[in-house]
Amino acid sequence: MKKSLVGIVTSAKAAKTLTVKVESLVQHAKYNKYIRRETVVYAHDEKREAHEGDQVEVVETRPLSKNKCWRLLRIVTRAKMTSGGVE
Repeated sequence: MKKSLVGIVTSAKAAKTLTVKVESLVQHAKYNKYIRRETVVYAHDEKREAHEGDQVEVVETRPLSKNKCWRLLRIVTRAKMTSGGVE
C-alpha cells in the first residue's frame, strides 16, 4: 500500500510540479503536548490542473527527479478565487 498525504498547494509555478505543504500533529516525547509540524513535498501534476490554495491528495511514487517522489492523486477542494488572488 502506497502512502498518501493531504495538503495545501503552496506553489504551482514550475512545469508539471506542485509544492504541497502537509501539516501533522505529533506528540512531544517528554511533555506529551501536541506540536504542529509542517512538511513540504514536491508532487508531479501531469495535466497542470491544481493551483495555489487547492487542497490536494498526493500519493507516493517512484523518484521522478532529485526531490520529486509524489504524484497528484486528486483535488479534494478548490481554492476560492477573488479579484486579488487566492483567498
